[in-house]
Amino acid sequence: MIRFTLACESGHHFESWFPSNAAYDEQSARGFVTCPFCDSAKVAKAPMAPAVARTDRGRPAASPPSLPVPAAPAEAPASMIAEPERQLRALLRAVRAQVEASAEHVGERFADEARAIHYGDAEGRPIYGEASPQEARALIEEGIEMLPLPPAPDDRH
Repeated sequence: MIRFTLACESGHHFESWFPSNAAYDEQSARGFVTCPFCDSAKVAKAPMAPAVARTDRGRPAASPPSLPVPAAPAEAPASMIAEPERQLRALLRAVRAQVEASAEHVGERFADEARAIHYGDAEGRPIYGEASPQEARALIEEGIEMLPLPPAPDDRH
């Protein structure tokens, strides 16, 4: 595993772990590496100090055994997401859960099902599914009401 310090085009700095340099390059090229602050996919490696083990020093002298020291209470991990973004993500999850609970998932048949409902060839009911940008544009141009349902924030990671 390798840890990179990364920076987005807005200047946000953050760290992320990757199995290898090639894995970072592949994920970055596919747009999977995004800034946790602004969600920008324009992310690059930032300069960082290398962690190099020194071998020119001998082994340290053995220290005398010491008494166990109680561990300090663990602090809560630092969040990389600001509170407004956390609230927005929670709202998106709730909207998505409501749609999934009250509508029929028609998958890749969404455009065909939406047309069939619109033109009266199928029973009217709430549906959701997948459509390409071209299919969605065509539905809107035909006057078929629809709204995009963003992916759940956790679906991308």
